[in-house]
Amino acid sequence: KKPFFHFLPKTQAFSIASAGCNLRCQFCQNWQISQVSPLETENYFFAPEKVVAMALKNGCPSIAYTYTEPTNFYEYMLETAKIAHQKGVLNVYHSNGYINPAPLKELCRYLDAANIDLKGFSPKFYSDVCEGELEPVLETIKTLKKEGVWLEITNLVIPGYNDDSQMLKAMCRWIKDNLGSDVPLHFSRFSPMYKMTGIVPTPVATLEKARDIARKAGLHYVYIGNIPGHPAENTYCPKCKKTVVVRVGYSVINNYV
Repeated sequence: KKPFFHFLPKTQAFSIASAGCNLRCQFCQNWQISQVSPLETENYFFAPEKVVAMALKNGCPSIAYTYTEPTNFYEYMLETAKIAHQKGVLNVYHSNGYINPAPLKELCRYLDAANIDLKGFSPKFYSDVCEGELEPVLETIKTLKKEGVWLEITNLVIPGYNDDSQMLKAMCRWIKDNLGSDVPLHFSRFSPMYKMTGIVPTPVATLEKARDIARKAGLHYVYIGNIPGHPAENTYCPKCKKTVVVRVGYSVINNYV
């Protein structure tokens, strides 16, 4: 549910996190744990060896570094990923992509899949709303692709902030030109939270319009998230258009692959 729709479908990941983040997104959907320090949360510590052992014990084929920003607990993640790699457990990474090139390349040696939150497609949006920059995120995405890490992209669509048609077109063209037509793109519905409680939830029509833009740009696998039961949760063959994976929310109902 990171989401990874094209990587180990219908399996469970052993998910871990630590409090904190290196961005300050006003719309954060996990702000209770991402916008505080570990000193302000109730914590349980497990050594990296213990995390891998627990994943194996619970029948999880992968460990997910997720919920907050894994870069904030980079050293712990890297050590865990190395041990998991040795034990045959896969490593998956859900991140905002705000990481320097050298540590990212070191991490890529042990990563199997990554879902990157591409929060918008303008430097102004990143500066004003996230207190960050767009370009480092784009470089991270390109590096992950180059290093052979399975990649999926998530864009949380916020009414009036990053749902402009021209911005969406530019983002989708960039994805196709730099990552190819087959990289899954997830448009997720925004829920009013943190410092944006006055913004309405994303209308379904806005998400459907974003999906249409992405498909017209040449992307084959475009999904709508946080709308359980919507047909755009399913995977369709880009050639014959038949349904190949049926989902409700994050649950796989049927897999015809």
